[in-house]
Amino acid sequence: MSETNPHIGSSLDEFLKEDGLFDEVNAVAIKRSIAFQIEREMRQQRITKSEMARRMKTSASQLSRLLDPENDRVQLDTLVKAASAVGRSLIVELT
Repeated sequence: MSETNPHIGSSLDEFLKEDGLFDEVNAVAIKRSIAFQIEREMRQQRITKSEMARRMKTSASQLSRLLDPENDRVQLDTLVKAASAVGRSLIVELT
């Protein structure tokens, strides 16, 4: 006799889709991942925040917002500038 666990349900993705949260959660995760990668590149290259802001031609507060994992309101062009400032490219693709 095979019993199923009533506590095991669908995947997290399916759960988030059912609740209408998948796109929002996915966007936040992508932004946090990119910000983490930019900050890691800054550390590896020993780029200070003031130098990074200068390279991006932006303010230190704008850079802080970009690197803030709680701030999910970052424009694509800002991410492109940040990637370029650390010698990287940002690739966005549909899958």
